[in-house]
Amino acid sequence: MSQRIKQFIFLCLMALSVFSTSASAEGIKIKSFELERVDNDWLLNATFQIELSPGLEDAVQKGVVLYFQTEFDLTRSRWYWFDEKSALTQRQTRLSYQPLTQQYRIASEGFTFSAKTISEALQAVGSIGGWRVIDGSQLDTSKAYTASLRMNLDLSKLPKPFQVNALNNRDWNVSSDWLRFPFLPTSSNLIKR
Repeated sequence: MSQRIKQFIFLCLMALSVFSTSASAEGIKIKSFELERVDNDWLLNATFQIELSPGLEDAVQKGVVLYFQTEFDLTRSRWYWFDEKSALTQRQTRLSYQPLTQQYRIASEGFTFSAKTISEALQAVGSIGGWRVIDGSQLDTSKAYTASLRMNLDLSKLPKPFQVNALNNRDWNVSSDWLRFPFLPTSSNLIKR
């Protein structure tokens, strides 16, 4: 192999590593979660770290409303058929900017909050407390389940021109990976990570 080909391959690999590092800096990551049994129900407390690209931050400042969707589902494996979905819960959080007051506004399930900076607003969007995700009557205490959790930017709620832009621009596809963990209804009253 000639020296030029080796240099070209090396430069390509360096460019890919730089690109993957910059691409992974933005997005959503699950920092912590906790499932807590209260009476017969299970409540979720979770913290997500959300980092938006400069283009998304600029769009919010110019009046585009972002909707973040948090999903929790509980499945039970069955050897004879598809997995049984025991619980599927979704929650939407709305992030907008009010230019008159120069504040960000966060709204979710009757809860509203105002923040002065985008980082405070994203911290509020990523904080979930006391969300009822499992009704105890849905569970068979003798069975093992798999719980899954994730958050993403709901592109279907964007205005149509931005939906088209989102299809062509990776910066607009903001999502966490699915976090999957075993869940036993008979375990202690608290499951943490």
